[in-house]
Amino acid sequence: MIDIHSHILAEVDDGAKTWEIALEMCRMAVADGIQHMVATPHANGHYPYNRDYLRTQLNHLRALVGGRPKLSLGCDFHLSPENVADALVHPERYCIEGGTYLLVELNNQSVPPQIEEYLAQFLQKQIVPIITHPERNPIIQQTPERVLQWVQMGCPVQVTASALTGFWGERAWRTAAWFLERNAVHFLATDAHDTKHRIPILSAARLEVAHTRGADVAHALVEANPRAVVNAQPLPYCPDPIMKG
Repeated sequence: MIDIHSHILAEVDDGAKTWEIALEMCRMAVADGIQHMVATPHANGHYPYNRDYLRTQLNHLRALVGGRPKLSLGCDFHLSPENVADALVHPERYCIEGGTYLLVELNNQSVPPQIEEYLAQFLQKQIVPIITHPERNPIIQQTPERVLQWVQMGCPVQVTASALTGFWGERAWRTAAWFLERNAVHFLATDAHDTKHRIPILSAARLEVAHTRGADVAHALVEANPRAVVNAQPLPYCPDPIMKG
């Protein structure tokens, strides 16, 4: 499996607090069957994003883990006007592996009023915004149809694995299941921050998807589509969303 969203770099944001924790998170991931993790530090007003510095931190973690799991670099990108303007000019600073896919983070309590404009600007520049954990946003929980519209625009969706196993509560679970039923989930990712609560585990959610949607869809969400992202290739699983029903 490949995890495209994790906060495994130590001392750079609200993820791993120490290198010991970062190393243990990687060990947990490997034990769960995750062979490749994308480190995605926050890029927002609280955590400035310096790609060159973060690359040195990633190389340090690579030395610690000894090749297991394989590690790549992306970011958890906050949709602020300043961030968007910079990413449109310098997408390689923020996209996963410097490619074409950008994890776009929704604030836990709001949705930017300009979000459709931002998404359209990225798509016009051949940057593919991946909408991260919309199931956890209270506004989206009330208006999940908006996410289907973003999928129609060309924006894939990443659901938090632990949302499908109940960690984020019933509303997040129901919203994630609603997206799955409507072909509006393209990735499961851990969004791991530590070893106790927000942990680097994908297998339980993979089993849940296999049970409800079939093994082929489960494989696409944790293997085929994530592999396409780290290789900057088109997604092999990208069905039309079901807009009604």
